[in-house]
Amino acid sequence: MKLETGLTAPDATTTFADASEWSGLEFVAALAEGRFRRPPMAETLPFTLLPPAEGKVELLATPEPRFCNLTNTVHGGWIMTMLDTVMSLAAQTTLSAGETCPSHETTAKFVRPIFADSGELRATGHVISRGKTVITLESRIEDAQGKLYAHGASTCLIVSRKP
Repeated sequence: MKLETGLTAPDATTTFADASEWSGLEFVAALAEGRFRRPPMAETLPFTLLPPAEGKVELLATPEPRFCNLTNTVHGGWIMTMLDTVMSLAAQTTLSAGETCPSHETTAKFVRPIFADSGELRATGHVISRGKTVITLESRIEDAQGKLYAHGASTCLIVSRKP
């Protein structure tokens, strides 16, 4: 079922506890399929998560007037959130069951302004390196013609969720 925002309605058939033994890729794929209730931040700053591949995630997001700052451009916080989200989900796809990957550092570079009428944008995140304790990532936000608006980099730490 599609919501007014264009998002797929969450399906509460699977809980986070049910997924504790899943790999990160299985978890992100289930999230993209709508098998989990979306986190509240995804309701505040809506986006569509596309089916992931190991080490790579894409999402679609459309800026709205409510995300604009005083200069009538989309606030950098929205841009950074999209970059951070796509990179952390890409990192998640490389994890084994029982692992998590909190962000250690994230940076963003703004190439050109995004306006509320810029249309649908694609954010891509991919893993550059996955070691035993650190995942290094890159991301981009582009329009349908491939024009770059922002890019970022991040490192995530690999932490066991098991006691």
